[in-house]
Amino acid sequence: MQVSHTPAAVSAAFDDPNLIAQAGLVPVLRLAERCGLSRLVTGRVKLTGAKNGAGAAADAKVTSIVAGMASGADSIDDLAMLRHGAMPAVFGGIRAPSTLGTFLRAFTHGHALQLHAVHRRFLAELAAHTPLLPGAGEVAFVDVDSTHKRVYGRAKQGAEYGRFKGIRTLHPLLATVCTPQSRPVIAGARMRRGKAADSRGAPKFVSEALATAREAGCTGTRILRADSQFYNAGVIAACRRAGAHFSITCGMNPSVKRAVLGIPNDAWQQITYPTAVPDPETGELISDAEVAEIPAYTAFAGRKKADRVTARLIVRRVRDLAKPAVVGDQGELFPVWRYHPFFTDQPAATLRAEREHRHHAVIEQVIADSKASALAHLPSGHFHANAAWLTLWAMAYNLLRAAGSLASAFHARATTATLRSHLVNVPARIARSARRITLHLPNNWPWRHAWTRLLDTVHGPSPGSV
Repeated sequence: MQVSHTPAAVSAAFDDPNLIAQAGLVPVLRLAERCGLSRLVTGRVKLTGAKNGAGAAADAKVTSIVAGMASGADSIDDLAMLRHGAMPAVFGGIRAPSTLGTFLRAFTHGHALQLHAVHRRFLAELAAHTPLLPGAGEVAFVDVDSTHKRVYGRAKQGAEYGRFKGIRTLHPLLATVCTPQSRPVIAGARMRRGKAADSRGAPKFVSEALATAREAGCTGTRILRADSQFYNAGVIAACRRAGAHFSITCGMNPSVKRAVLGIPNDAWQQITYPTAVPDPETGELISDAEVAEIPAYTAFAGRKKADRVTARLIVRRVRDLAKPAVVGDQGELFPVWRYHPFFTDQPAATLRAEREHRHHAVIEQVIADSKASALAHLPSGHFHANAAWLTLWAMAYNLLRAAGSLASAFHARATTATLRSHLVNVPARIARSARRITLHLPNNWPWRHAWTRLLDTVHGPSPGSV
């Protein structure tokens, strides 16, 4: 492909008042309205005591930020993209970036919790109005993990040197919920200081995530999956109080090591991965492993009796590729293995439980998605403003996932970057006639059928369901 005209024959002018660059926001925000986003914000977010009118019209400010994030904004200044061309003719209540920045900086810890309550209820409404979590009445997986977001401003509150030497970070904690048929959505998000321990506040956070999953329609079996930093009695107790199962990686501590080394050789079952997976230490691809189970292992035996938990210990072992198979002229005398145990009380058979536990890595896709979109930056020096920004990103993420589930089977599983490219950032020219607005979109748009289906569904005659 090449430019079809000479440079002298091409000019440009930003002068058309009837164009918009994000026509997909029309059905996306209509979906948000149907699910009561503005109503929820009005009823729950009360920025009392805020100066300069920062707490006024919280619903308009929240929807403006969510719309900007859905379009790809990753900073407060980027929210200016909502104020171009014919956008004021299609949307009302658009706020300027400076106003939205003042609004975020007015947040306190209590206000951030209010916004999180909106996020929880909004997710439940999205799940009720769209096929966001198919099969949630049978089985759902709640995944918990933490991540570090590097920041550069020394004045950012809460930014500290933590796990990564010489790098200042904030330390968000995330929870997602998914089913075997769906992509994950955000069940919870918490901003924390850079030096916060991975499991700090985890039992309470797990309880809230499991409750959110139930509110979103996950009324069947719920299984919490987590890495070894969440292997503690408090997290498991929170699962049991909520009536959920757990599947948590545990490190090779002395007790686990003794149990694993006591497994007889004939107890190991051979498994083959459908696709090769990278070895976590060497990076080499492996496609074979062996799995065994200890049906009754007691964890936390050295603690008080109330903290002890007896459940299944499932172990996967792979050949240690970091060790050379041949030393000198003598071959390998015996195989060297690396062990990967996890502790679980879920009822599935051994191989299925191991496969489902490995799928916990799906939360890493959500984390990568966040850092390629709204969490590319944490835009404020105020800790609670960044906490609010994190929760607003979670709301925008879930809104895009719900819109994708209405558009097509492909878009129900696409990344949010694809959803923005195919469904949101679509240019259009508006035309007014008889008090109606018509959006004229590009001819031969490759995803026009999915876009039209989304628009027709959310503008359907029944306001009670989508």
